[in-house]
Amino acid sequence: MKNIRKVFLIILGLFIVFVLVALTYIKTMLPNVGDAPNMKVETSAAQIERGKYLANHVTVCIDCHSNRDWTLYSGPIISGTEGKGGEIFDQKYGFPGKFIAPNITPFSLKNWTDGEIFRAVTTGVSKDGRALFSLMPAHNYGKLDENDIKAIIAYLRSLTPIEHKTETSKPDFPFNFIINTIPKPAQFSKIPDKLNKVEYGKYLVTAAGCYDCHTKQEKGKFIGEPFAGGMEFKLSEHLLVRSPNITPDKETGIGFWDQTTFISKFKAYNDSTIKQMKVAPDGLQTPMPWTMYAGMTDEDLADIYAYLQQVKSVKNQVVRFEN
Repeated sequence: MKNIRKVFLIILGLFIVFVLVALTYIKTMLPNVGDAPNMKVETSAAQIERGKYLANHVTVCIDCHSNRDWTLYSGPIISGTEGKGGEIFDQKYGFPGKFIAPNITPFSLKNWTDGEIFRAVTTGVSKDGRALFSLMPAHNYGKLDENDIKAIIAYLRSLTPIEHKTETSKPDFPFNFIINTIPKPAQFSKIPDKLNKVEYGKYLVTAAGCYDCHTKQEKGKFIGEPFAGGMEFKLSEHLLVRSPNITPDKETGIGFWDQTTFISKFKAYNDSTIKQMKVAPDGLQTPMPWTMYAGMTDEDLADIYAYLQQVKSVKNQVVRFEN
């Protein structure tokens, strides 16, 4: 009996040592995506304009890094807060910690090199080597064309500096260890030929993060069929919103929509009446930044539609809202 106990204690001790070594490695050696590249981004008018279009209407960086007016439907950006940061994603919304979107205007980024911004956007590693929460979808941005990322950086450099300091994000245990394993080296691609509508649409879908929000997740892992909806957003204590099915299923998805209907759904949010649609406290709301995506060109929206129409059709009836 004593021998069995002794063996058990030895095994337990070895296991504890192994866990401590593993945690020490994760905490001190990760993330490891390499040094920030040495680069200087071109800041021509055309480059800034491309970055402005992407950051406001496709990748929607300005969405999370500004203040949104949640008294209005879809929470449009409050003018004058572009890039200010401060939006909080914490435990009451189901996140494993308290994550704050940082200030990305030149006030905050003035001491960052272009390469450090580039690494943060495409791998999820901050200037100080800290892993960034994957709500900032570096896993998507690292698949884009490097020139588009540089255009976004050029645009961020052009923003009006806003003097506003935000808290440092604080992941809860054990996510404070897990977060270090998330950043990965970027795997860039080239912008597809726009004549290939499906491939260009796929590129835009990646940039816009459509998969991430329209695929069911649990504890940060995708468990649902791609684009079949079901991702949950706890917008308040009294409102749970789920993303819709955007596969081409004709009963539960968007298979019954034609291209014109798809584009019109977005463009409707250019209408000032819809933009200013008031929402009562705990009233029907959506995290979808319609007013930002509405600024996409008809051609880009048509290409997104073309891509979504050829993804796997999935029958999945989503209960959109739950009080």
